[in-house]
Amino acid sequence: MRPLGIEGAWVDMPKVFADSRGRFHEWFKGDRFHESIGQGLQLAQANCSRSIRGTLRGIHYASVPPGQAKYVTCVRGAVLDVIVDIRTGSPTFGKWETVRLDDTTHGSVYLSEGLGHGFMSLEDDSTVVYLCSQGFAPQREHGINPLDPALAIAWPENLTPVLSEKDTAAPTLAEAERQGLLPSFEDCSAYRRSLMSSV
Repeated sequence: MRPLGIEGAWVDMPKVFADSRGRFHEWFKGDRFHESIGQGLQLAQANCSRSIRGTLRGIHYASVPPGQAKYVTCVRGAVLDVIVDIRTGSPTFGKWETVRLDDTTHGSVYLSEGLGHGFMSLEDDSTVVYLCSQGFAPQREHGINPLDPALAIAWPENLTPVLSEKDTAAPTLAEAERQGLLPSFEDCSAYRRSLMSSV
């Protein structure tokens, strides 16, 4: 696992073993995760989504504490995964990073509590699975419009984004900040420290 440029986000590129029968890789390994992140991954929920080409999901996040950390991979097809720093007071506030996740390299991303997450499906029937540290709680769930021009995320230009009504109506990052909906870098860091100290 290697850290990305946004504190609290990592990418994991496993070794893939292939032979005449097919392929095998370790999608998640607890000891490697703990060694890299400094804590274990509490598993409260596992999600699976299948998307047509061009589907754009996100940018989603949950209130901190407890937030919702995610470990995400694409088991079929390909997606452009994006992590957005929406934590007020963060040195990289408003910055984003993309990672291609697909069923060839079998990479995964981990994003800690307080970071925004989304992805665009690059192929029909792209299937994404993710492990979540907390279960879905509607009252704590929020979103940022993934087409916010101020964020200017570099989604593929050759695809027409297909969004849900909820994601289309989501506020921009600036609007969410004005409404007091964003987590703070300080609160997220303090929460992560409390998780590490409880290990």
